[in-house]
Amino acid sequence: MEDCVFCKIVKGEIPCTKIYDDDNFIGILNIKPIAEGQALIISKKHFKTLLDVPSSLGNEMLEASKEVALKLIKEGKAEGFNLVVNNFRSAGQVIDHVHVHIIPRKKDDGLNMLV
Repeated sequence: MEDCVFCKIVKGEIPCTKIYDDDNFIGILNIKPIAEGQALIISKKHFKTLLDVPSSLGNEMLEASKEVALKLIKEGKAEGFNLVVNNFRSAGQVIDHVHVHIIPRKKDDGLNMLV
C-alpha cells in the first residue's frame, strides 16, 4: 500500500528504532509509548488485520513477539507484558496494517489494561 505508514517504515522510507528483524516481521519501538519500551511487531507484507495474516505466518508473528518481550524483560524494562492486536476501527486500530503491541509492565505501573 503506497500510503501505509508501516509499509513505508518496512521499506526504510520512514526512520524507526528497529529492535527485531527477520524475513517476515520487524520489531520497532513505538514513537508514542504508553509504557517505556513499548514495541510493535509489524509484518513486512501488508495485511490489514490479523484475519488477513496467513496461518503459516501466525506462529512466526508470535515467536517475534515473544523474542522482543523477553528482550524487554532481560533489559529490566518489564517484569511482565501485554500483547495487544487491535483489529478494525471499532477495536481501536488506527493504522490499517496488522501489528502487535508489546506493552512492558511493572508492578503498580498504573496502567489499566481492560480484558
